[in-house]
Amino acid sequence: MINEDRIDEVLETIWMMREEKKSSLMDFKESWGNETGLDELLEEVNHRNYISIDNESIHLTQGGEERARSIVRRHRLAERLFSLVLVDLREEQIESTACKIEHILDPEVTDNICTFLGHPPVCPHGKPIPSGPCCKKAKRPMKPLVIPLTDLGIGEKAKVIFLTSKYHARLDQLTVMGLTPGSIIRLHQRYPSFVIEVGETTLAIDSDISSEIYVRRMQA
Repeated sequence: MINEDRIDEVLETIWMMREEKKSSLMDFKESWGNETGLDELLEEVNHRNYISIDNESIHLTQGGEERARSIVRRHRLAERLFSLVLVDLREEQIESTACKIEHILDPEVTDNICTFLGHPPVCPHGKPIPSGPCCKKAKRPMKPLVIPLTDLGIGEKAKVIFLTSKYHARLDQLTVMGLTPGSIIRLHQRYPSFVIEVGETTLAIDSDISSEIYVRRMQA
């Protein structure tokens, strides 16, 4: 019997391939390392009408889309939660744990996590988190524990939780400046640029970059 978790992983892979503008069956198989039993697994997923394969391309059906959306949402919310409350974990630990948790979260728990996080739009890697029923019902966003640097008040102290820039060069620049997850900062100025203290260093950062730095307030 085919393991249900494996079916979830197939659909999740296709969803993520689509985000990267990929849809070829070859790309899919390469991402799985052409492992033994993959053809049988794909045959089962196709038999359940979760995917369609034509002209060496692989796509989600409506049923596959719904199931993939759910698994991707659970995975990325789990990543976001772990990044928030387990900040000392390595990224690979967060990823591997999220891969396990995504298969066991029920809809009610998933919505509660989403609400607790303030209905976040992206995961720690900046990838979109599919919205759920709780997001549509929320009249106003719940105030999350993690906020962008731009929401800090002058004099407030905070810990950097994650960076969301889609520009790799910008992320590298922030890392060189010492703005990495776990860094402790204090805001000194908001205008014309954000001036923060990181350890013994004082940095001036543009507002657009500041909005990509997510922090958690700390007691003074």
